[in-house]
Amino acid sequence: MQLGLINSAWFGSPVGTAEGIRKTRQIGFDSIDIFADPLETDIKERRLIRDTCREQGLPVVSVVCVALGIADFNNTVRRFHIDRARKHFDLGYDLNARNLLLVLGEYIWQQEVITPADQWKWGVDSVQELGDYAASLGLEIALELEPFHLSLVNNVKEMRRFLDDVARPSVKANLDISHLALTHTPASEIQDLRGRIAHVHLSDCDGKKHGDLPPGRGVVEFMPYLEAIRDTGFNGAVSIELEYSPDPNKIVDWVEEAYRETDKMMRQLKMREARQAAAG
Repeated sequence: MQLGLINSAWFGSPVGTAEGIRKTRQIGFDSIDIFADPLETDIKERRLIRDTCREQGLPVVSVVCVALGIADFNNTVRRFHIDRARKHFDLGYDLNARNLLLVLGEYIWQQEVITPADQWKWGVDSVQELGDYAASLGLEIALELEPFHLSLVNNVKEMRRFLDDVARPSVKANLDISHLALTHTPASEIQDLRGRIAHVHLSDCDGKKHGDLPPGRGVVEFMPYLEAIRDTGFNGAVSIELEYSPDPNKIVDWVEEAYRETDKMMRQLKMREARQAAAG
């Protein structure tokens, strides 16, 4: 199993795109996920990402797409988000990624004006279209389970229902361990998604609010979740998600700490047999 890092860890710090990729490899990560909007990323930046990852021998596993309007009640808004997500797929294909990490939005107006069933159907229809496009490129969708009260997919039961309704082999689940903890989801429920997990995120939190902290800085008990994920037969990437370092000038220390603690847990569970050699 691979241990990866989402490159957004470096955002807001003095570490730029190429340096961030190189440091990711030097610290010891096996892979990287790219959070970049193709509508804002010019051809030079794309080439820089691609060439630096190849230079470092650091494969891109996932490209991140936040598409909060994909289940909007306006046809034009849904169409924009579908077309934008397709551009993310194109970026992922160019980077030889395995999947698109897709974040859906929330039910609007407290579910009081637009019926939840209608918004759910719009989301399903949109993801079906994107799932077909993903399959045409040899990619998968990793649909993120969000911990927020009105998120379309905010627990394992709803994830299964959504995947069943989409009914596309290319559409699977992303499990974020801190999100599972925030929703008080027991590790035993992960077995319900056996064979349907495309990607895993890992970060810590205070148990009350979304945190994206290095493991050990919050209250999440990672080992039962990691063990349950391992026991499903999942053999993809566990990607660390870090945001909002308290001191951007010490971001390297922040990332190294997260790597060290996660690597230790994964090796203890025989999910990652040995610490990877640094690229130098």
